[in-house]
Amino acid sequence: MARLNDDAQWIVLMGFLVSFSFFFLALVINQSTVVGQTTAESVIEFPKNDIRDVRQVIGLSVNDPNLPVIRNDLTVLSMNRKGSVLQYTNFTNGSATYIQIHYNNGVTEYNENWSYL
Repeated sequence: MARLNDDAQWIVLMGFLVSFSFFFLALVINQSTVVGQTTAESVIEFPKNDIRDVRQVIGLSVNDPNLPVIRNDLTVLSMNRKGSVLQYTNFTNGSATYIQIHYNNGVTEYNENWSYL
């Protein structure tokens, strides 16, 4: 750059600055696309209906005398059909019943505690 005049040096330096800016912007835009895609995929993969179905069956079977059989069936069905681990416990304290649900399908882990009178 020693042989170029001042105007030419300024043009070359601005060219480097603009090319570096384009490279930086391309990198940032590329990363934001990847982050947006993974976020959207995780929302799509959330098993909302599976958890709703499990909650409904558990709620209906809490006072059933065959509760150990139902609990075993739910665990086996969720593992074989959905590939998910389902565990739940319930206990009664006075007139209130407390239920703890753990659901994990390898992508989503869901824990819930609820009670009713």
